[in-house]
Amino acid sequence: MAYAVFTSGSKQYRVTVGDVLTVDRIAGLEKDGEATFDQVLLVEDGDKTTVGTPTVDGAKVVAKVLDPEARGAKGIAFKFKRRKGFHKKKGFRAALTKVEITAINA
Repeated sequence: MAYAVFTSGSKQYRVTVGDVLTVDRIAGLEKDGEATFDQVLLVEDGDKTTVGTPTVDGAKVVAKVLDPEARGAKGIAFKFKRRKGFHKKKGFRAALTKVEITAINA
């Protein structure tokens, strides 16, 4: 089974065709549109492995956009200083894009 390792939003993802994953928000995408990731670090095609220096020339990972404006689970940032009566609580949700990998072009 072929797989690829690519980078998006300063994170690396190992994917095969058919995988569904969430990446950091990519602006300007529409639902059922296409996203192309061209920063491919490694492509493995059965018995042949190509490692980039730092990226593989001409390699792309193509994905279908399932949800361009997904949101992550709620996280809480809590700050306090002991013995001072200071505390601050703030919630946040990460902005994400949900994609399904459709092709790995080496």
